[in-house]
Amino acid sequence: MRRALFAFAAVCAVTTASLALPPVAAAQKVVSTTPGKGGSPHETVEYKVGAATVTLVYGRPYLKGRGLDTLAPVGKVWRTGADEATTLKTDQALKIGSLAVPAGTYTLYTLPAASGWQLIVNKQTGQWGTVYQEGMDLGRVPMTAGTLPSPAEQLTVAIVGQNLEVHWGTVKQSVPIAAAP
Repeated sequence: MRRALFAFAAVCAVTTASLALPPVAAAQKVVSTTPGKGGSPHETVEYKVGAATVTLVYGRPYLKGRGLDTLAPVGKVWRTGADEATTLKTDQALKIGSLAVPAGTYTLYTLPAASGWQLIVNKQTGQWGTVYQEGMDLGRVPMTAGTLPSPAEQLTVAIVGQNLEVHWGTVKQSVPIAAAP
């Protein structure tokens, strides 16, 4: 009888814990973590956004006591990661904010600002992160500024619920993401 009660309690605990996870957690899959060519760890993460499979590949630098404003200066296009350019690959069309994004592979940049950042979706791919050509932009969308409850030492770019988010330091920037209708 004790074993049955213990087993039941364990199943309840696991079920409760899994229900507490954000909705995207079940759809997230870390494919690989490797060192980048410039030294920062690089992560490849897959998400399901509706029926679309979205893959993010990006370098995850650490603050290491540096101010975010020195690494991602206000008013300057930033590679949104470290080393090689950050990429987003989707097998189906997406809507990021108001921007229609066809199936394909893109580079993500951001333009930090005091009041809120802009996400830049760029059609050039395969380049080092600091090589940016504005003429290759698919488009730009405003991000919503927020504050993290506790500082993030390492950069995270993730799809959380129905938002594409950037977390670093105390900064949280987000923009809605959905499969295109």
